[in-house]
Amino acid sequence: MKKRGSKYLWMLMGALLLLVLAACSSDDASTDSDVDSSSGSDGDNGNRTVVIGGLYDITGGTGDVGTPYAEGEKAYFEYITENNLVEGLNLKLVGKDYAYQIPEAQKIYQEFRDKENVSAVLGWGTGDTEALRQQVATDELPYFSASYSENLKDLEESPYNFLIAASYSDQGRAILKWIKENHEGDNPTVALLYNDTAFGRSPVEDIKAYGKEIGVEIVDEQVIDVKATEAQSQLLNMEKKNPDYAIIQQTWNATATILRDAKTLGIDTQFFGLNWATGEGVIDIVGADVAEGYKGILGHAFPYEDFEGMADIKKYLESKGKTIEDINQKFVQGWSAAKIMVAGIQAAAEKYPEGDLTGAQIREGLESLQDFDLGGLGANLTFSADNHAGTEKVRLGVVKNGKWEQLEDYFSYKD
Repeated sequence: MKKRGSKYLWMLMGALLLLVLAACSSDDASTDSDVDSSSGSDGDNGNRTVVIGGLYDITGGTGDVGTPYAEGEKAYFEYITENNLVEGLNLKLVGKDYAYQIPEAQKIYQEFRDKENVSAVLGWGTGDTEALRQQVATDELPYFSASYSENLKDLEESPYNFLIAASYSDQGRAILKWIKENHEGDNPTVALLYNDTAFGRSPVEDIKAYGKEIGVEIVDEQVIDVKATEAQSQLLNMEKKNPDYAIIQQTWNATATILRDAKTLGIDTQFFGLNWATGEGVIDIVGADVAEGYKGILGHAFPYEDFEGMADIKKYLESKGKTIEDINQKFVQGWSAAKIMVAGIQAAAEKYPEGDLTGAQIREGLESLQDFDLGGLGANLTFSADNHAGTEKVRLGVVKNGKWEQLEDYFSYKD
């Protein structure tokens, strides 16, 4: 009997040891993974679960605009989950900061694909998006990026990438068209100010080619680092060519540096910013006096604009004890990206009502969106099997009395 009791004692101790090891393993798994589940459930309600990966730049070179954009994406998924707005599906967003480093983006993407089993991705930068596009195509994972690189329009090279706003090149063309039609005096001259990244260089050659086509001369180019805190030398070089206008392809911080130093140097060139060079952050950094009269692309709405699509954002903010004063245009932009992705997933779910939704099926869902209405948050979008560029249209805005105001409603350079 004593021997038998000893046997049971060892069996009991062994079982307890297994339970302890299992608990430790579970803790290690959650510790080792930096992927943040922003929203969603485990699918125990009988609904189909769809996981979407989110690549964020929070701490990298474009984190000034990347942070509010990521917050907007996460907020939209929280909103639809908390209000049960998507029937039959559990939508789960998992996101991670890749600090604007292409190798890190590739590593995280592989984690999303292999560990999280994502069916689509909400990405960020130009360099990483272009580096991943062949892998995305092989894996058949629809990919939205906050990059609007013209290269992503090529369906042969990028069959799973979608552009949810006008490309940087189309933005630049639209500005040149506006300049050509509104400039007084001799033929207008333009300088290009950009950083030496895939993002910065993306529209340069297309803008130069279009300028030549319509008779707007590009007289100078200056490369200014995305983290620049001083740009006087480049601006003095630009001033030698005396351009009437300068187009900026930067994010808020470098744009603010350019505007501040131009003011200090007394340069009277009219500056225009592309998408990421506009927004409240520029005014916050340099102040209303320096920003006054600065013009640029308004790809998405400002929280204080009275658009129908802002109602859901306000409802979400109220549920968190916040107001529109707590967000900015880039938050709206991220919210819009998530909203479009979810619409494509819903369309796919309607077409394929049974089984797990695949990336290929979600791509079909996205391609079915026709004149998709964001309620004024951005331009209406149309995708198809032959075209993943949702729109060519942009708005133009100008800073007046410390706020961005619309200067020109949505138009295309082709209009």
